[in-house]
Amino acid sequence: MGKWKELAGRVLDGVELTESEAMSILESPDEELLELLDAAYMIRHFYFKNKIKLNMIINTKSGLCPENCGYCAQSSISDAPVQKYRMVDKDTILKGAEQAFKLNAGTYCIVASGRGPSDKELDTVASAIREIKHRYGLKVCACLGILNPSQAGILKEAGVDRYNHNLNTSKNHHEEITTSHTYQDRVDTVELVKKSGISPCSGVIVGMKETKQDVVDMARSLKNLNADSIPVNFLHAIDGTPLEGVNELNPRYCLKVLCLMRFINPSKEIRISGGREVNLRSLQPLGLYPANSIFVGDYLTTAGQESTADHRMLEDLGFEIEFAKEEVKA
Repeated sequence: MGKWKELAGRVLDGVELTESEAMSILESPDEELLELLDAAYMIRHFYFKNKIKLNMIINTKSGLCPENCGYCAQSSISDAPVQKYRMVDKDTILKGAEQAFKLNAGTYCIVASGRGPSDKELDTVASAIREIKHRYGLKVCACLGILNPSQAGILKEAGVDRYNHNLNTSKNHHEEITTSHTYQDRVDTVELVKKSGISPCSGVIVGMKETKQDVVDMARSLKNLNADSIPVNFLHAIDGTPLEGVNELNPRYCLKVLCLMRFINPSKEIRISGGREVNLRSLQPLGLYPANSIFVGDYLTTAGQESTADHRMLEDLGFEIEFAKEEVKA
């Protein structure tokens, strides 16, 4: 048995990686990549077999955000030419859910720009979620920014299964990316939704001039948060943002990051998210050996791969789509 499979076996026995072991994954030579992926798949298969979760996102409010996140085309400091519109109406959200249903997406992700939702915006989303649950039985993930306890309760009552609030980067690197809110603000929001009985979804963006130690710290922070779903985004630098022109990633390193996330968070949903098409490129299929979830369709401000290509990729790999739909009410 090779060293990576031996390490995977120890993870399955409940042993946590040491700092040097975690770093060795990111620094592993490219010629060992297939062995590393095989070991990560050994962990993934133990918990998820050959199943893949599909997620679809809708951007219900674009731009107009007062935050200063350096990666985001929708932020107050961005000059990127993105669409700007206020919260869409309930029917638009429902049409997105219908599309998600047709694409066999198990989770429908309702996202809105901004620091947090207004009462009116929250009412629109909550009303739409109740209807989505009745019509389609989809799992619903909301991503509306920082919440207070009352807002979290409203979303829970409406039927939200999961709430996304990404850490985005490490605590050490946070102020290099944004100063309009703190790292602790993000942690507190994830803890709040957990207390409200909503499944926590929190992830990262890799490729924002962070160090490898920052990436290891991100993976451990998500483990400490006990995030059920971990979206791993790879920076797709957009012209007009402070990170314009940053291009630090290559497909092989991206695969090593996904392996690290699987080794440190063995039983969690690891989702390949924004930037997979431009960063993993021809190696996209290999990402599904450590990861067990992807987005289909477009992202917030960038285009994704055609859904037919995604479904064909899954079919070619021999993976089985995991339907997360509940029984639709009569």
